Amino acid sequence: MSPTHKRTRALRAAFPYTIPILTGFVFLGIAYGYYMTSEGFHALYPILISATVFAGSMEFAAVSILKEAFDPLRVLLLTVMVNARHLFYGISMLEKYRAAGRKKFFLIYGMADETFSVNCAADIPPDVDKGWFMLWVTVLNYCYWQFGTAVGAILGSMIHINTEGLSFVLTALFVVLFLEQWLKEKTHHSALLGLGATLVCLLIFGNQNFILPAMLVILAGLTLLKAPLSKAGDRA
Repeated sequence: MSPTHKRTRALRAAFPYTIPILTGFVFLGIAYGYYMTSEGFHALYPILISATVFAGSMEFAAVSILKEAFDPLRVLLLTVMVNARHLFYGISMLEKYRAAGRKKFFLIYGMADETFSVNCAADIPPDVDKGWFMLWVTVLNYCYWQFGTAVGAILGSMIHINTEGLSFVLTALFVVLFLEQWLKEKTHHSALLGLGATLVCLLIFGNQNFILPAMLVILAGLTLLKAPLSKAGDRA
């Protein structure tokens, strides 16, 4: 199989998995681009930030950060808190990305929540190159976000629209991805562990600070219960 045919086959296999993300990213990107320009920034600001930072939550947070006095320590701590979950994503994807060669550099840079969910759970056909499949998922999701941001930035510099309520798209996207993975699993012990740990941490730490503790509890739980969960999966 020629390299071109290999890449094309992987693209065709990857694209359907990213269609739900296309909808969510375009709408959220439009909301972000419009929001930043409505705060007085030139349209190039959200476009360039989106292309280099590529972290949706921090991009929204950057709007207020750029309007205040620069505090490097505060920005660092905020970035770590908001994006700490990617540390856990990265650890779990080490084996998958190990054999990706030079592609792993963009795979690491472009890992988002939705990209992680697809690359972690997708049933990649045997005749499709896994490295190219994961790369195309990452590239497509990256492009969706950049496109949405550019459209929102241009609209924001030209017209005024009300974007209130658009944030529900991301929540709905996560629900769909969770349900899809739930239906694929034969046992649901890990999913229930994640839901339980998240709920407990939410009650203890509140909705502003629960993510990092929940991730730590989930990581510890999965590490301690790795053998029992593997056996349960094999029996199922």
